[in-house]
Amino acid sequence: MTDYSKPMLREDALVGETILVTGGGTGLGKSMARYFLQLGANVIICSRKEEVVLATAAELAAETGGKTLGLACDVRKYEEIENVIAKGIEKFGNITGLVNNAAGNFISPTERLSHKAFDIIVDIVLKGSYNTTLALGKYWIAQKIKGTVMSIVTTYATTGSAFVVPSACAKAGVQALTRSLAVEWAKYGIRLNAIAPGPFPTDGAWSRLFPDNIQGKFNFESKIPVRRVGHHQELANLAAYLMSPYSAYVNGEIMVIDGGEWLQGAGEFSFLDVLTKEEWDEVEAVVRRRK
Repeated sequence: MTDYSKPMLREDALVGETILVTGGGTGLGKSMARYFLQLGANVIICSRKEEVVLATAAELAAETGGKTLGLACDVRKYEEIENVIAKGIEKFGNITGLVNNAAGNFISPTERLSHKAFDIIVDIVLKGSYNTTLALGKYWIAQKIKGTVMSIVTTYATTGSAFVVPSACAKAGVQALTRSLAVEWAKYGIRLNAIAPGPFPTDGAWSRLFPDNIQGKFNFESKIPVRRVGHHQELANLAAYLMSPYSAYVNGEIMVIDGGEWLQGAGEFSFLDVLTKEEWDEVEAVVRRRK
């Protein structure tokens, strides 16, 4: 086991915490939820796909021995978030932390997108994040709970990036939300921070986005100075730190964890400018098959 794939914090670092992770059924959300449980937190995971989130909650509880609650929720709908919060409080007594992780993305030339495609991404990423943050913030302020919010943004929320414009717009909004409320709500003991990750792929992540012949054109690791993609435990370590009391003096920060990628070439997907129209047709076909 390499050093960067090992857990970082002491095993009781999150004892007494109850953390809500949106988009927690798969991917990075699942990896963060697993580590929070290993550190002693209760974890609520929500996702639009009920069968996925229930299976993940059961799997993580069996694996870690921790207490989980899996709930179906569309973060675009405020009343569904209120329902998740109510059920979380009913089961665990309170909620002390929020991870805004639910997201969506289209990798495409912008002119190929409909206005509805923009709506889908902005609603999930930005509206979903301010819905959950506002709902829990109101609860924390009323109950005098010193809550913690950590959102997953992107490096191109700052730099911009071609071919992921709806995501860049939405994530920039989440970044502004984080920095604004970090100042406004600090007086209530509520902290807000964000992580801007580089590539942390799951198995088959690139194959779901690009056809085989197009994958072969790019060496994704070559875009990163450290010449590798991220390990999920590395991001989970940083997320756990930001959700823990150890980061009590960290507020309003956007922490980049990308091996130096954005410094080497700002705009994470701008390199796709080399694709031809026919190759974009192939990319689009792959995405449609996946959906």
